[in-house]
Amino acid sequence: TASAVVTAIDGYELTRNGVPGKALGAAVVSSAAGGLLGTIILIVCAVPIARFGLRFGPPEYFALAFLGLTTVVTLGGSSPLKSLVALSIGLLASTVGLDPFSGEPRYTFGEITLFDGFSFIPAMIGLFALAEILYQLESNTDQEQNTTSAFSNVLPSLSQIWGFRTTLARSSLIGTAIGVIPGAGATIASFISYGQAKRWSKAPEEFGKGSLEGIAASEGANSSSVGGALVPLLSLGIPGSATDAVLLGALTLHGLVAGPELFSKHPDVVYGIFVCLLLANVLILLFGLLGNRLWLSLINAPKSLLYTLITLMCILGSFTVSNNISDCWVCLSFGVLGWLLKRHGFQPAPVVLGLILGEMLEMNFRRSILMGDLQIFLGRPIALVLLAVALFSVLNTLVPKHQE
Repeated sequence: TASAVVTAIDGYELTRNGVPGKALGAAVVSSAAGGLLGTIILIVCAVPIARFGLRFGPPEYFALAFLGLTTVVTLGGSSPLKSLVALSIGLLASTVGLDPFSGEPRYTFGEITLFDGFSFIPAMIGLFALAEILYQLESNTDQEQNTTSAFSNVLPSLSQIWGFRTTLARSSLIGTAIGVIPGAGATIASFISYGQAKRWSKAPEEFGKGSLEGIAASEGANSSSVGGALVPLLSLGIPGSATDAVLLGALTLHGLVAGPELFSKHPDVVYGIFVCLLLANVLILLFGLLGNRLWLSLINAPKSLLYTLITLMCILGSFTVSNNISDCWVCLSFGVLGWLLKRHGFQPAPVVLGLILGEMLEMNFRRSILMGDLQIFLGRPIALVLLAVALFSVLNTLVPKHQE
């Protein structure tokens, strides 16, 4: 999933370092803790937080998307320039399709299948899964001596978990706050939280090379955003995500109207949802930790079999998104693109970030301009603060490097 992209950055590096158990353990604990914190915040202050989310208009959404793009600086390791190039590729790819305002085709080259743009899930599958397989095949790294015994399934210690408690708490707050904003979602939350975690970390150099703190930031944020997205749904009847839109439909089918009256007329339904959320996060922790050894056994599978099955799953998964064969070509095309990027030292995560936020950025910038001019951002306190934080984040990351 898109929200797991950031987790994969440090999680994969920890596996390459021989400690996948710590990576999975940190992910499970952080996911459960973030989900619990997000649910608690939902229970305690749903209504006032929902009012905050309603204050977001096009300028605020643009500023939030721009803040999300600034995290690209933290994803490029020692080469921010390569990250910017990869981000630009993602932003360009997001412009393919019909213009959202005029309806004119853009960069479709007459292909009707591109009128809706690139389907995101097949593109992401290609960038991460197929690209990695092609890269591994080219590198001839099929070393069958990599067996389960060569990897450690030891979980992170309590002291290590306690060490990223501040990061987890901060990421959970960020995830909940962003989840409250309808349409923002877990993906933006995980990217922004990762960037903030690296910025405030005592060991920022470990991010991207196998940092448990980085995993905690991503997982804590994307899990807590689930509780945040339920805030506008239960308080105001406005779904905060695509999943909540389905839940809204389910409530409607049962004759329930989401909103303030749901708390007074059907408290059993509301608190039933709260209990289910709390229980779900406990079960995530339980089954995640108990299944660690089983998940890690996949590493022991013969590479020839593993690569074949993954490729088959990639094509099949891309097709089943919308039962459209063109999505398979999108997956293959982005797989080749991802492979070429990896060959030249570019990371796929910035491409995904650009692809995710491109439409949100363009749509809300153009809407903001239609509402006035560029000065509209100066008259909107929330948008101004978000843009200031984005600028500070970039400068705070880049300036120390120039001083060295």
